[in-house]
Amino acid sequence: MIKKILLAVVCCVVLTLIYLCLLINTVKTERLNAPQGSLFDVHAGQGALSVCERWEKLGWIQQCWRYRVFFKLFPLEGGMQKGLYELSSMPVFEAYNMILKGKQKQFSFTIIEGETFSQVLHKMKSSPYLEFDFNPDESASEYEGWLLPETYHYVAYTKATELAKRAHQQMDKLLKTTWANKMDDLPLATPYEALILASIIEKETALADERATVASVFVNRLRKGMRLQTDPTVIYGLGERFNGDITRANLKEKTPYNTYRIDGLPPTPIAMPSAGAVTAALNPRQTNYYYFVADGEGGHTFSTTLEEHNQAVKLFLEKSKHAG
Repeated sequence: MIKKILLAVVCCVVLTLIYLCLLINTVKTERLNAPQGSLFDVHAGQGALSVCERWEKLGWIQQCWRYRVFFKLFPLEGGMQKGLYELSSMPVFEAYNMILKGKQKQFSFTIIEGETFSQVLHKMKSSPYLEFDFNPDESASEYEGWLLPETYHYVAYTKATELAKRAHQQMDKLLKTTWANKMDDLPLATPYEALILASIIEKETALADERATVASVFVNRLRKGMRLQTDPTVIYGLGERFNGDITRANLKEKTPYNTYRIDGLPPTPIAMPSAGAVTAALNPRQTNYYYFVADGEGGHTFSTTLEEHNQAVKLFLEKSKHAG
């Protein structure tokens, strides 16, 4: 009788071990049936079984009871990291490992050279999973020019102000480094004035090899006490009133940004300058130029005297007339 009981116990143990081996093998080899690029949000405080149950409801996994047994025997080390994860048809435990390590879906946000703070805010409002937390009445003067143009990566539910802070820190670092290595005797009293000038340079030319020459024109004018007379500042001062064309009335209007009417630099930057524009502002080419005008081919013609400049303007107008 005792032998029969022992045999039964042994059989039960063997069958249990076989069952557990099959269970473990099934669990470890099962794949998550998630469509490619599926986004899955893990909430704070969720455990492995809670995640599994949600997968089961989505049809990404067949039966969660097997994982309940498995996790009783082999608890996962560490907790589920909250966040948004990009999953696909992958081993279930690969998906769990991603969540345990917090390998969240990465989004990107690009600040383009020459964009204004208003344009950056507009893009932030429509960026996926970026939490827009700027005050609607936020003053552009606090951020204009201070966000370094480049691509920044973020995870879901990052605050827009946090992203802006990172871009601000990058610009601040660049400005301090470039200021420390600037040309001597520049007519710029502070790094902020350099940032203002860099923003104007950024808006005046799209050609990288022209920036230092454009910078030389403005630096020469500042040294001589001449007004900058640059259209991009006028446009910025008009704000939403600008309709695509600068009129004579616009040039005569006294705004803080109309450099045809004010002396020196405008009160703030007018856009986000690139690293190249910042470098050009603080290390301009040494030239005798005081004027420049578009050459009709994407660049500019630079002049030393007003007479030369008027001739260049006349040539540009003739080219424009024939092109039209």
